[in-house]
Amino acid sequence: MSDPLDRLRTALADRYRIERELGQGGMATVYLAQDIRHDRKVALKVLKPELAAVLGNDRFVVEIKTTAALQHPHILPLFDSGSADGFLYYVMPYIQGETLRSKLDRETQLGIEEAVRITSSVADALDYAHRHGVIHRDIKPENILLHDGRPMVADFGIALAVSAAAGGRMTETGMSLGTPHYMSPEQATADKEISARSDVYSLASVLYEMLTGSPPHTGSSAQQIIMKIIAEPVAPVTTLRRSVPPHIAAALAMALEKLPADRFDSARAFAVALANPGFTFGTSVVAPAQPARQDWRRRLAVPALVTAGLLAIALVLTQNRPEPQVPVARHRVALGAGQGLSGNPWSRLAVSPDGSRLVYVADQERGTGLMVLGRDRLDAEPVPGTDGAINPAFSPDGDRVAFMDRIAGGNIKVVSLKGGAATVITDSLVGAPGVAWGSDGYIYYDRIGVGGLMRVPEAGGKAESISRLDSTRGELQHSWPDVLPNGRGVLFTASHHGPGAMGGPEEELAVLDLATGTHRVLLKGIFARYARSGHLVYVTASGTLMAAPFDQDRMQLTGDPVSLGDGVGVRVGGGAVDLAISATGTLWYSAGAVGTSGTFQGVWVSREGAATPIPGVVGLLGDPALSPDGRRLAITVRDLVSQLFIKDFDQGPFSMLTAGGRNSFRAAWTADGRSVAFVTQQIAANAGRELYQRPADGSRDATPLAAGLSQVEEVTFSRDGVWLLYRTGVSPGERDLYARRLGADSSIALATTGADETAPALSPDGRWLAYVSNESGAHEVYVRPFPNIGDGRWQISTQGGAEPVWAHSGRELFYRTTGATIDTQMVMQVTAGSTFIPGARRALFPLVRFVTDDNHPQYAVSPDGQRFVMIRTTEASRTDHLVVVENFFEVLRAQVGRPR
Repeated sequence: MSDPLDRLRTALADRYRIERELGQGGMATVYLAQDIRHDRKVALKVLKPELAAVLGNDRFVVEIKTTAALQHPHILPLFDSGSADGFLYYVMPYIQGETLRSKLDRETQLGIEEAVRITSSVADALDYAHRHGVIHRDIKPENILLHDGRPMVADFGIALAVSAAAGGRMTETGMSLGTPHYMSPEQATADKEISARSDVYSLASVLYEMLTGSPPHTGSSAQQIIMKIIAEPVAPVTTLRRSVPPHIAAALAMALEKLPADRFDSARAFAVALANPGFTFGTSVVAPAQPARQDWRRRLAVPALVTAGLLAIALVLTQNRPEPQVPVARHRVALGAGQGLSGNPWSRLAVSPDGSRLVYVADQERGTGLMVLGRDRLDAEPVPGTDGAINPAFSPDGDRVAFMDRIAGGNIKVVSLKGGAATVITDSLVGAPGVAWGSDGYIYYDRIGVGGLMRVPEAGGKAESISRLDSTRGELQHSWPDVLPNGRGVLFTASHHGPGAMGGPEEELAVLDLATGTHRVLLKGIFARYARSGHLVYVTASGTLMAAPFDQDRMQLTGDPVSLGDGVGVRVGGGAVDLAISATGTLWYSAGAVGTSGTFQGVWVSREGAATPIPGVVGLLGDPALSPDGRRLAITVRDLVSQLFIKDFDQGPFSMLTAGGRNSFRAAWTADGRSVAFVTQQIAANAGRELYQRPADGSRDATPLAAGLSQVEEVTFSRDGVWLLYRTGVSPGERDLYARRLGADSSIALATTGADETAPALSPDGRWLAYVSNESGAHEVYVRPFPNIGDGRWQISTQGGAEPVWAHSGRELFYRTTGATIDTQMVMQVTAGSTFIPGARRALFPLVRFVTDDNHPQYAVSPDGQRFVMIRTTEASRTDHLVVVENFFEVLRAQVGRPR
């Protein structure tokens, strides 16, 4: 057997039955397995082949045994270890829960009390291990599991075992023994003697991230991070989160000292200091401004993860670099009672060029309206004449604000903050996504409906179109403009889904050259703003704040993007983001707004509409598909690259089915339930959409499903496994339905009119095709005979319909209404045998807060037909606090680099 997984399964067949891959880390691949001897689920960790190649099997087993004796309530025990057919492995309990990394990815920052509790528990585990002579060496959020709220440290001593077994030859593996963000300085310089104080530093780094949202040192590469760990002081935690108590800040400062001797002598002492309100460190809680030079010169003599020369250069650069002129400060701003942010789905923030005033959209008596908050004021004040306002934008002089007026039906108005009536600027309706005021005397905005950008003179007058859609890229709308300060170009979002469907991972960020009227796509993202420090700051579909150096004169990126952290609010549908940057470097944004990434939840829904969350199924979700037996769920998780995941309801966690540089979405189970078919697309400008399939257990790679098919948008199978039904076409008017016998080389046309036909669904007996068409001018659900579709047609919905799905019994057809104010989940009783007889329709429940899609079903029906898997947004709520980062340009220069 040449397949590594098959070899592994065979080698361990007498002890472990491997079920599926759970994930991969820097040193090992993790599998869910059944311990045959003890009849229990375990996590089987297999060292990477390149790592195992330089380790001696016998020595690895001997070294790893030193960790097996550790027994502590906050330590995940080691069950077993060994070698088999060239594989080195170790076995630990399978814990249903999440890692601290997953929790931080979702929440970014934790409450102070919770963060200290987790740290204290881990410190207790470390202290126990240290007293038994075991140093962890790799404390990081990924190695801290949260089981029923109780922290448990995983991989205890594995790094030590690998290091010892490698006999000092770790450089031959191409791997490092610590995640760079959490390495102690002595690990970064490869000291041979690593003490308990190294684990204290790493644990303090984890606490620092729990409190601030970022590790103590960040950078665009591992080498950059290592150099900072060695040479740069850690910013006091209170500069990033003022609410941290002084004693906790002091304990962190001491635990993050560069010299091990200056840190706590034990993990227990660190935990005691965190619990002691009277603890102080030196004369302040700030870490020393400079490391001890003689000590670091001594350490530079030891080659480490980077060369001694590189470290020396880094130290010189650090010593010669001037200190920032002004400190960076982050605050959460709580808005006053009755002055909170509106729940509207569009942009709600604008900051004056000098950073002294914030204008935002609030709920007022007549709906939305603008409020202005001065830097020197505790309370905001309403801006008269702005009823119905959305999408505010400051004038270059900072005295006026442009906004869209929803009450007036979609005009742009301008109001002076010095007083006076608002002035109507446009003479025609405008699109909702975005307003920008350029230094060239024009106000830029989104055209209503599908189309490019528009602009109008700031004093009013004739509007003009300034950008053209690139149909070869599938662009449907240009939105969220931001005019470059030099007046030569405009940043904007190029949407591939058009009005009401923006904010997804397929969206692209582009720059328009005003002189030529042409634009160039820069990268993936949903919202961008130019920072006068020379950076492009943007947000991804998953709410990650990114930045890259950008030359506004050449209108191009001059460096690689860098992540600045997660948690920026994203409102899918309109693609809106609340983010504004002043010319002086003040950043404002809202976090956790309605519809943000991570707030979609997979739920079971009864026929009465009662929803029960499915544990762990959270994120930017789409296209749920149940296996024929109803025991597994395939679902799309959307990010910069969309991927498919499988949820086994009997086992617990998600497992990734697809990976790599391709978008994969719209899964369909094969008739036998063993494999999943899906649409996949290369990340490229005009890449076609193809059909692939892969075994649901991931035992083999994905393979093409049908030769010669391109621009496929959705797929389904007949219950007997004979027919493949699919839809082609991306743009309106091009969507058609076809069928092909599996194994055949040609297809038959099912519905190929000038209208759109989507969402094919074949009855369980294979005789009747349900689908959606807008041939009447409105989307409706129809049924035709299959495969002889010309023998009849029945219209199922009457006032708009979409998303048809058959019950497994074949006696019911589910769909949703689309023509009413609120969509409703419907069911029709049918007789579907040799003849089709439509029966009574019945409304089941309103689809408030449930995700829907006119082109593809966003729900799946259980085998008994009594409940549905659906995707639900979170409870609509307002975000009454904002985040402000003062001197944000310093963050960009430090973490992203200066423009070149």
